[in-house]
Order: sequence, then C-alpha cells, then structure tokens
Amino acid sequence: MRADITPSPPLAEGVGLPWDVPVDDAVAVLARARAAYGDTFVVETGRDRYLFTFSPTGVESFYALPEEKASKGVADYLMLRRKLPDEIFEGRRTLPGSLFRKGDVATYLDNLGEALDTTSSELGTSGTVDVFGLTRRLAHRMGLASWAGPGCASGDDFERLVAAFDTLDGSDAFVHPDAMAAVAASGKAAEKAALDEITAVVGASIDRPGASDLFARIVAAWDGDPDRERGIAWDVALIHVASMSNLAAALGWALVDLVEHPEQQAAIRAGDTELAHQCTLESTRLAQRSIMGRTVLEPVDLDVGGTTYRVGAGATIATLLPLTNTSAAPGLDEWRPERWNRSRLADPSALASVTLVTAFGHGKHTCPAQPFSVSAMSMAVTHLLGEYDVDALWPTYPVPVPAQIGGVARSDGDCVMRYRRRA
Repeated sequence: MRADITPSPPLAEGVGLPWDVPVDDAVAVLARARAAYGDTFVVETGRDRYLFTFSPTGVESFYALPEEKASKGVADYLMLRRKLPDEIFEGRRTLPGSLFRKGDVATYLDNLGEALDTTSSELGTSGTVDVFGLTRRLAHRMGLASWAGPGCASGDDFERLVAAFDTLDGSDAFVHPDAMAAVAASGKAAEKAALDEITAVVGASIDRPGASDLFARIVAAWDGDPDRERGIAWDVALIHVASMSNLAAALGWALVDLVEHPEQQAAIRAGDTELAHQCTLESTRLAQRSIMGRTVLEPVDLDVGGTTYRVGAGATIATLLPLTNTSAAPGLDEWRPERWNRSRLADPSALASVTLVTAFGHGKHTCPAQPFSVSAMSMAVTHLLGEYDVDALWPTYPVPVPAQIGGVARSDGDCVMRYRRRA
C-alpha cells in the first residue's frame, strides 16, 4: 500500500521513473510533468510514491525537513542498493563522512599532485584521450593513494582495482537506472565478484609498511577482529565508491567547458585561481542531474506555498536539480563562471529563493566534500591546462546519458580531446 499524502496532489498520469519503466530522457519526462501539473505533483512508479516539488517555498521546505523524519541518507541508501551488494553496507566501521578530518584534505591534495604527475607521464607529449576516462582514472589514483593500502595506487594492484571499481560503481544505480533490473536478475553477480577482487588486493596490502593516515585508522578499527581483512577492504570499497565517481564526472565537465572557452583557459594558465574555482562550480551546476530525495520515516508537513501537504511514512519527497538550476532565473542555462563568489552566487537577487540553484546542495545537506572537491578540481584543471594545449574533437557539445537521474552527468558516449605538451 502506497503512503498517504493529504490533501491529494495532482497525479502525473503515465509518468514513471527509469528504474521501473523505459524512459527516453528521465529529466525531460519530469520537466514535461512539471509543465502539465505545476510545481508540485505525485509520481507513482513501481511500488513507490514520489512527491516532487519545485516551487520556491516547496524547495525551501524540502531542505528544512529534519533528517530524523525525512532522511536523505536513507533515500541515498535505497538508491545505491539497487546496484551495490547489501553486505557492503553492513557493519562498516569507517564511513565516508569521516574522510574530512582536520589535515586529511591536505593529504588528499598532496596525493592528487602525485597522481597528476603520473597522469602527465602516462599521457606523454601528445595524443588523444577521452576526457571522462582521463578524469575517472585520475580520481581512482588519488582516492586509492589516500585511503587504500600501500601499493594500491600503482602497478598491477592499481589496474586490478580500477577494473573492479568500474564494475562495482554504485553510481550506475542512477546513471544507468534502466540496467538495474538486469543487475537484480543476476543476483549482483558481477558486483560481488568485483568486491571479492577488491578484498583480495586491499587485503594483501594491509601489513605493508607506509600506510596512509586514513588507511591506518581503517586498519586500527578492525584490530583483533577475525574478519579483519574483509572488514578493512569493504570499508575502503564503500569509501571509494561513495567519494570518487561524481568528483571525476564534475572534473570532466570542467575540462570540457574550459576546452570550449580559450579565454578562461588562458587566465587560469596565468594563475587566476579564483577563476578556476568559479569555473568548476559553474560546470558542476550545469552538469547536475541529481534527484534530491528524502525518504519519509515519520509523517511530516511540506509547505509548498498556498498548500501544506501531510506526507506519510514510506513516501519520498523530492526535487530535481537540473530543472531548478537552469530555469529559476533568466540566463541560468548559460555557462557563466563569474556568477559565483566563493561557493555562493554573487547576485541571487533574481531568484525567488536561493535554494533553487546549487552545485553542491544547501544547508545541512550541502555535500561535506565541497571545499575539497572545488580545490581538487581547480588544482587538476590548472595542472592539465598548464601542461597541455588542448582541442575538442567532439563534433557537438557532449550530452548526458539520457536515462540518468542522479549525481553529476556522465557523457553519453566518448568525449575525445587532442592534447600537445606546451613548450
């Protein structure tokens, strides 16, 4: 039985989400529903009931919902478990939220610097490369150097882990939601095999000298446990899949946009760090495909402006960033880095609510990795554009995977650029 919502909002007839029904373009489907039914409507899909809201008051109310009654964490878990084996969530002792202690970020950026040097060595003096393949590999190397065991970020161990994590990748739950029925039908066989491979590689690194501070903390949390090797490896696995894939995608779009904007390229090469930050924020904003969901655990009230809905346990309250991010004021569909001042919009006066536009979320649900992510992306684009002259080989501007409904967009197909080392 589906959760109660009173009074009854408009029901988007014939609309489903891509986990349950085939859709040509998940964002476009919800945009059409919004045009037909207004800023607040219900989608009944599979066994689930989603209350979507896009009004200024509704989105503000959405962000203000208490986590203990309407949980973003539970909504994210329910999405990811479509792809990830259930056991990876059980008994974890070091969680992704613990990644950003004082001093940790400096270590990650040091590791990124080393990963960028290795990337330059791999690229050589000239050639072609898929932008998103490049950024994904870079993110794997930096992440594994930061929180996996010694040796996991280089050589054969690194290559084995890259292949395993690309298979395990939890972001497939929202990048390729249309594939999740096949994943379920297989009993997540490929994902479980990938987790076994990660366990073997990370497990073999546990007692090597030279562990990073975070890996040492993960290891210490399992001291004396008979299931120590698997526990450590699965902590590393969950941290990595939860942390790297969206960062890699956002960095990819920042590179794509800068390849297309030579004037900003030149300024960043000349040392304009603030512009690098602005460009990464703007590219992330435009690349958002995130469905922001809150699973209702206890009945809550949602004020959408003019109507307050009582939403029962079991429903999901949601908004969709690609719709509000590009339509809340004129000009938001254009790439304009100067609209950002630090991590905020320089002039939000045209917005009915500042919550309608974001790159990393609002309030308590701002991504805790935002400062690190912006610094990391800025460092990466500055290094790569300083090292290489680049040209786009894509015939038209890349587009997202049509079925994607969540996270930062992935390119639908290869996105190849040509590069040549600068004199």
